[in-house]
Amino acid sequence: MNQYETVIVLTPLLSEDVAKEALAKYKSIITDSGAEIIAEDNWGLRKLAYPIEKKASGFFHLTEYKAEGELINKLELELKRDERVLRFLTVRLDRHAIAYSEKKRSGAFNKKPKKEEAGA
Repeated sequence: MNQYETVIVLTPLLSEDVAKEALAKYKSIITDSGAEIIAEDNWGLRKLAYPIEKKASGFFHLTEYKAEGELINKLELELKRDERVLRFLTVRLDRHAIAYSEKKRSGAFNKKPKKEEAGA
């Protein structure tokens, strides 16, 4: 099994309930095929770098999971058919990216270095 992450950008015209329903659909596609979801991160409404279909923002959602390669074709076909999806990107993670994701989830990058007290 390989480890993948998929970022989905949904159209900003959706209500919060419809966006959650769309994401639940893709989550069920992933889990029904025997994959294991490792992490999910909802980034919320963000501005796009350039307009897509005359829209300047979109709802971003990241899902990290372990799956067989056949699932990716099935998932991406469903994403292409859905009018609610502006863009998506699926990436297979190598060992370095997996290690980085684990550190990021554990909060290793959020720790601030201790300031040394100035003494004379």
